[in-house]
Parts: sequence; structure tokens; C-alpha cells
Amino acid sequence: MRDVAQLANVSQSTVSRVLNDSDNPIPIGEATRQRVLSAVEELGYHPNLHAGSLRGSKTYMIAVMIADITNPFYHPIVRAIQDAAYEHRSDVIIANSDHAIEGEKHFMESVIRRPVDGIVIVPYHLTDDDIQELIDRTGVMVAAIGQHVSHPQVDVAFSDDEKATRDAVGWLHKTRGHTRIGFVGVAGPNQASVRRRHAYEEAMQRAGLELPSGYVQLGDWSSDSGYRAMQQLLDLPTPPTAVFASNDLMAIGVGQAVQQHGLRVPDDVAIVGFDDIPAASWVRPRLTTIAQSPGDMGAHLAKALFERIEGEYDGPSRRIEVPLHFIVRESA
Repeated sequence: MRDVAQLANVSQSTVSRVLNDSDNPIPIGEATRQRVLSAVEELGYHPNLHAGSLRGSKTYMIAVMIADITNPFYHPIVRAIQDAAYEHRSDVIIANSDHAIEGEKHFMESVIRRPVDGIVIVPYHLTDDDIQELIDRTGVMVAAIGQHVSHPQVDVAFSDDEKATRDAVGWLHKTRGHTRIGFVGVAGPNQASVRRRHAYEEAMQRAGLELPSGYVQLGDWSSDSGYRAMQQLLDLPTPPTAVFASNDLMAIGVGQAVQQHGLRVPDDVAIVGFDDIPAASWVRPRLTTIAQSPGDMGAHLAKALFERIEGEYDGPSRRIEVPLHFIVRESA
């Protein structure tokens, strides 16, 4: 606020009244108000409720950022964090990023403005530098889900999705005899999908299998995008006889496209997903998938986070690997 006041050539109290839209009887001219707002925009200033009398005091509030609140994969994560928060007499704020960098940046801005004791994030775009900025500006403890997060002060829960993907693609070839295996992933610099696509391509190379043009189709984690991706695969001159999808929602969409095309799962097209959400065992045929344990991830991170908040641990980052399990059902 002091920097804004200096740039706008006004007092800090004037900046405060402009930002708080105060009803102070002393009027603020429009030209002054615009100077303050221009300075705020130029400096990227956010009113910081962590400052002043609130600094150092507990808020009993935890902020959680997930990618898609409609995806059942995230529900056990949030529930585990809420259970831990309840034990520590704390509440939980949940934010949804929609897998977008804009959503993740908005979350950062929100927790910079509003005080919380700790943060759990599932970042797809935020870098370690972004996380450092968050820590610098808030002083709060941060925990994250994601193998790519390597910040030295952030506890991380992750699973080895690359190995699991290689093993699943190799299983489709060695155990089920498929040589034409397609991949449905996610467009853009999405860390999880990038890892899984790389692992798929590596597994195909190790098996000595061709990777024809069009065998990699990209969507957005949703079942609709999986459906559209499979339509593209089925339109190829020689469609794949098996498909690995980067998550279960897309795998379910893949199965819908196959069936609506008049084909059978797994007789004509075998399908493997990733996550083992509840719907994986509800759809017919039931989905073969790589099961994560999101509830365990959330519980491990919540425990680690509250240990830091309560001053029970202040050491370097702890990396907690949660095992994956390959579950064979009727879709492959």
C-alpha cells in the first residue's frame, strides 16, 4: 500500500479509502481515485489481510485448490482434508481451477488477499517460482499433489503414473495381444498428461510397436472429450484395437463412442483408464483401470500440513509416494 501511495502521490489512508470504497465523509476526487487504481494495476497490488494485527495469529482456515470439483477423483482428497481440519478445529475453503492457468492464478490472488493458515493445491500449471511467491506474500504453509512439484519447503504426495502407464500399455500388448494401441490424453502443457503420454510412447517403442499418425488424440479430461477423441480414432483407416485413456472420465467417453459406433468393448476395442473413480465399476462393461488412492493422498498431505502449522515439523520437503494398483475388469 505504501508503494501504491508513493506512485499515485497520495497518502496511504487515501489508498485504503479507494480500495475499500469507504463512505468516509471526506470526498475523493475522480482523478485521484483513477491515479490510485492505475497504480494498483501497474504494481499488481492486492490488499493483504495477512498484514497488521492479523499477522502471526491463526485463522483456523485451510484453502484447497483442486482442478475440477465435478470429477469424482477429487472428492476423497477434499474429504480427507476436511476430516483432518475438523480434528484441528479448522474450516476448509475449496476452489476450482478448471485445469486453467487463469484459475490457478486467481486462487493465488485470493489467498494473498484473504488470510489462511495453510494451503493444499493440485497444480497443473503453477511453477515452483509461483509457489515461492505465494509463500513470500502470505507466509503460509503449502502442501501439494503432483510428482512435478519440487519446491524445497512444500510437502508433496504423488504416484508414479509414468511406470503405471508403461505397465498398462505393456499389459495390453503382452497379455492381451494388442498391437494397435491408441492414446487419449489432454492438450497443452498439462504435467500429468505429458507424463502419461511420454510413458505410452515409451511403452510402444519398447514393445517394438508402430505409432501411426492419429493414434494420439487429445481432449480436456472430460467424458465428452474422450467421446470425441474416440470418434477421431475410429475414423482412421486402421483404427486401434485398444485405447489407453489418461483418466477414467475420458475412458468412459471412449467406451460410449465405441458402443455407439456399433462395436463391442472389449471384443472390438479394449479400454484402460486411470484413477478408478466410482463410475469405473458402475459402467458396463466395467472399466479396467489404474487405481489411485486420492483419499490417502489427501490424508497424508493434511497430516503433513498441520504438523507444519502446529510447529511440529519445520524441515525440508517430504515426498510421499502413494502406490498405484492395476485393476482388471471387463473393458480390457
